[in-house]
Amino acid sequence: MGGPRVLVAHQPAYLPWPGYFSRLMDGVDELVLLDHVQFSERGWQHRNLVRNPAGPQPLRLTVPVRRRFGQSITDVEVADEPWAARHWRTLTQTYARAPYWGDHRSALQDLYERPWQRLAELNHALLQLLLDAFRLPVQLVNSSALRPRGGQTAMLVDLCHRRDATVLRVGTGAAAYLDHPLLAEHRIRVETATYTHPRYGSARGWMPGLSALDLLLHEGPNAPSVLRAGARTNPKATA
Repeated sequence: MGGPRVLVAHQPAYLPWPGYFSRLMDGVDELVLLDHVQFSERGWQHRNLVRNPAGPQPLRLTVPVRRRFGQSITDVEVADEPWAARHWRTLTQTYARAPYWGDHRSALQDLYERPWQRLAELNHALLQLLLDAFRLPVQLVNSSALRPRGGQTAMLVDLCHRRDATVLRVGTGAAAYLDHPLLAEHRIRVETATYTHPRYGSARGWMPGLSALDLLLHEGPNAPSVLRAGARTNPKATA
């Protein structure tokens, strides 16, 4: 791949929204999953939204977990209860009539029938399924295996050095909290990725912020084009 290497690092999320994938479309060959950072009960690491064919409010799917305060994502365990059967039933009832449900039903069902013990492993498998379906040749790398030093921006600088990256691509929320002088000191350029939801599929139940699975099941082979249509990447000076 020509040009400077781009680092994208994000916590592993459960069935994340399309913007999660849109930042991987140009110049990115791997996604560093920040599974060594602290689990957030209020984050998207174990829950997300899908379409509700019966009303305007989306349905929330939440994976129940067992965790201790301050525990890293990689150590969070999936609770021993029939959550997978509930999620699969919801997905089936919601998307059985979606145009591309038949193309992905078998692969999804296989994942939901496996006995998951760790949340990070579940998210990794679902992310890989979606990356393959979106035809994004991006390798998933766990930060827990890299053991980066430092926290916040210093940790990202260390990851850039370890992955030979000179560009850090982040979302708009993360950009505001970066130590830009530190990045400039290490000659790391920042790109800010944004995503604006194009409308797609049937209007019934559609809304911004749904899981990328919704996009895949309604657009199928056209889903990467929808991702690209909504994605924007803007350079941001670090000096």
